[in-house]
Amino acid sequence: MRSFIITENDAGQRLDKFLSKAVKKLPPSLLYKYIRTKRIKVGGKRCAISTRLCEGDRVDLYINDEFFEEKSGAYPFLSAPAALDILYEDENILLLDKKPGLLVHEDDREKNDTLVARMLHYLYQKGEYDPTHENSFVPSLCNRIDRNTGGIVMAAKNAATLRVLNQKIKDRELQKRYLCIVNGVPPKKEDTLTAYLEKDTNKKQVFIKDRRTPGAKTIRTRYTVLKTNGRYSLLEIDLLTGRTHQIRAHMAHIGCPLAGDGKYGSNALNRGSGFRYQALYSYQLTFRFTTDAAHLGYLNGRTFTVPKVWFADMV
Repeated sequence: MRSFIITENDAGQRLDKFLSKAVKKLPPSLLYKYIRTKRIKVGGKRCAISTRLCEGDRVDLYINDEFFEEKSGAYPFLSAPAALDILYEDENILLLDKKPGLLVHEDDREKNDTLVARMLHYLYQKGEYDPTHENSFVPSLCNRIDRNTGGIVMAAKNAATLRVLNQKIKDRELQKRYLCIVNGVPPKKEDTLTAYLEKDTNKKQVFIKDRRTPGAKTIRTRYTVLKTNGRYSLLEIDLLTGRTHQIRAHMAHIGCPLAGDGKYGSNALNRGSGFRYQALYSYQLTFRFTTDAAHLGYLNGRTFTVPKVWFADMV
């Protein structure tokens, strides 16, 4: 028999969600069976799959030891550097300035050096995260940025912060602004563009249309030309919708592909240009809460800006 005492970071979860993270080797079919047959109990009593856990609850599991992972201390994230470019940090959040070329999460090619691994190593080194003291929670990144794009990535240090930030992102109560360099000069000094985006998951690419087609999603992109030299223009972008590759594909659609963009841009234009990555940066974040933000209310109205964007002076 093994037991878990529910901590602050575990509280509020459904029992099945908690166990899927705390006992990863336990197949869902057996998890549900063991709850039904009372081999899993909460507070010594029969429970349901949907039981909400409270801080201090004891979860008892009368199951084989083979389903439990022993925490060895040989954590994979320790192989990543602990160095981070930190824009802001407090007891709840980290705002990280991710540089182009660094993956946010692991993929088939890179398993070790990712932004999330660096963040976990950093917090472990500071003594703010120790897997041996956590049943189910791991500090998490709240948003993603493509490998070859740079910008602000939010990280939650505790479960309560993760829940609030995920909801605020869903409700679009955070405003993100981008800087980019495009080839040529857009037709207007500033404009709000509307189009329709189709996603091809097999090609990992999106396509922009001026007319709605079945399955297409509406996109709206507001841009302002900050400066231009005729060949290139520096733009500030405000995403009114947040779709995959929206800025890159939408600007290419109006004839102004991003400098350095190999997927939606032009190889002929990029060749010899000096842009190693697509010139796109999520450089500013503003918290604009319109509903209760619980313990994160102190962030409302605050704006955080990356002080130096690598391509900003190339126009």
